[in-house]
Amino acid sequence: MDDYLNIALPKGRLGEDVYSLFASCGYECDGVMDDSRRLVFENPERQVRYFWVKPWDVGVYVERGAADIGVAGKDTIIETAPDVFEIGDLRLGRCRMACAAPDGFTDDGGTVLRVATKYPNIARSYYSSMGREIDIVKLSGSIEIAPLLGLTDVIVDIVETGRTLRENGLSVTDVISDISARLIVNRASYRFRGEQIRELAGKLSSRISEEAERR
Repeated sequence: MDDYLNIALPKGRLGEDVYSLFASCGYECDGVMDDSRRLVFENPERQVRYFWVKPWDVGVYVERGAADIGVAGKDTIIETAPDVFEIGDLRLGRCRMACAAPDGFTDDGGTVLRVATKYPNIARSYYSSMGREIDIVKLSGSIEIAPLLGLTDVIVDIVETGRTLRENGLSVTDVISDISARLIVNRASYRFRGEQIRELAGKLSSRISEEAERR
């Protein structure tokens, strides 16, 4: 094992915002934001190594120790339940996990509720807490169209501005959870590299607070 702190970043806009936050705290690394297919980047001076992975895979890399720390949306953390420590809210990628239904829809509870979602575990847990029997239809995209075509009655999905829902005649019926990017840590790494990790987490927290005060 080398002395580098391995950091898993989620590909996409959220990952770019996350990296900018890390860089602003002194953990910059040449090439991370270049337009290339390269996936691993190192800064020998800061002893950090970044690598890009799909958002849903961040928890796997951290749990299994390929990454010491990573950044994942609270939605993927709840859905996949990786065995990691969650040590910080980066306040990026803010949105909501919500239930939505066609305007005017009423759930009378008389039949099994059909639910379209990318998040079956979250949906199942939520409706189970209500004692509601559901039939989950797992989809990977265009969730909003499912009720419009009669495939399901409602959806459970991430809602940011609500514009897509409104333009498709849907509205939020309940908010399950607030979602944002979270800093997660491998359990063994936190034990053996705790000082290094806490130093990074502290700098991130301070920067986040400073930016919040400016707003």
